[in-house]
Amino acid sequence: MRKLTSLKSLILVLAVLFAMTTLFAACGQKAEETKPSETTKAAETKKEETKGVEGNIIIAGSTSVQPLAQELADKFMEANKGVKIDVQGGGSSAGVKAAIDGTADIGTSSRDLKEEEKNSGLTETVICLDGIAVVVNPKNTVSDLKKDDITKIFLGEIKNWKEVGGPDKNIVVVSREAGSGTRGAFEELLKLEKDKKSLLVSTALIQEGNGAVKAAVASKEDAIGYVSLGYLDNTLKAVKVDGVECSEDTIKAKKYAISRPFLMLTKGEMKPQVKAFIDYILSGKGQETIKAKHYITVK
Repeated sequence: MRKLTSLKSLILVLAVLFAMTTLFAACGQKAEETKPSETTKAAETKKEETKGVEGNIIIAGSTSVQPLAQELADKFMEANKGVKIDVQGGGSSAGVKAAIDGTADIGTSSRDLKEEEKNSGLTETVICLDGIAVVVNPKNTVSDLKKDDITKIFLGEIKNWKEVGGPDKNIVVVSREAGSGTRGAFEELLKLEKDKKSLLVSTALIQEGNGAVKAAVASKEDAIGYVSLGYLDNTLKAVKVDGVECSEDTIKAKKYAISRPFLMLTKGEMKPQVKAFIDYILSGKGQETIKAKHYITVK
């Protein structure tokens, strides 16, 4: 009888232990199931990190800034699928007005703001600088020209190099094609236009692209032309303008006359997508795009 009682007790203890073991195992499994796995957590973190900004951005203004702004916008939209950017032209003054009135999220300008524009509450962001070198053939003895004389040469009022200290030879003017952003900047800065119409001398040799201008000036000893700073090499000689050489340092210091800033203008607190876009432009990736287009970076 005593043995039977002991056996029953042992069976009862084993049953209790089995039940407790099963219960603990079930609890552990449930806790494991409710606890996010490391893979799940990593996926959620990555999803959060890659989530782009969303919303629309309207940009309006300078036709010189427009192509660069469009390229930057395309790259930004590619990385941020939830953003749509509409890039429009209209001119620098229109861009300033659009930013002031709030009809555009970003106004663009390829000139410095006038005093009254500066007092309108705008925030200026310089995204890059544009420098244009006046170039001649390396064999030309002229190495320095006054800004006013350059204007007269391209107007056709000065026709011979001897009028500016050079040899007694007729000047061959080389310019870019109509619609060129570089030509537009050059003519605007040197006052070679009136009522938005070019005053360029009719005998000018028209070349399409900076490379074509380089080739034309390099092959003609009496030629003069202009190219973006990034295109300078030993096949050309860049003349000083009013005693100042064309270089990245003189352009950044605002000493070289034929240069200008590219501005993005906002007013008030920026929308998240607008701030993200401008931050992108000033980032390493944005500035790489700007440099590839032969503009002077600001970072």
